[in-house]
Amino acid sequence: MKGDAMDGPEGGPLASPFAPPVKRSVTIAGHQTAISLEPIFWDALRDHAQRDGLPINALIARIDLARMGAPDPPNLASAIRCWLFCAGRLRQR
Repeated sequence: MKGDAMDGPEGGPLASPFAPPVKRSVTIAGHQTAISLEPIFWDALRDHAQRDGLPINALIARIDLARMGAPDPPNLASAIRCWLFCAGRLRQR
């Protein structure tokens, strides 16, 4: 139903799964850049960084390096979303 909360991966409700993107500044390889991601992706990125014992900037730098190795690299925000999706699928196995 319209306006109903959706269940998150742990069974709890997602507060706002369709919230607009939030722009944040990050530093990658000594260069500052802005990335726009929806809050659920910022939350997932923070969770993965904590689980790996890394600052968010370091995890983003790893994702950035991996995307640059692709034949046709996507933009960084898309690469982060795809990485988070793939990481989530791997955790489910």
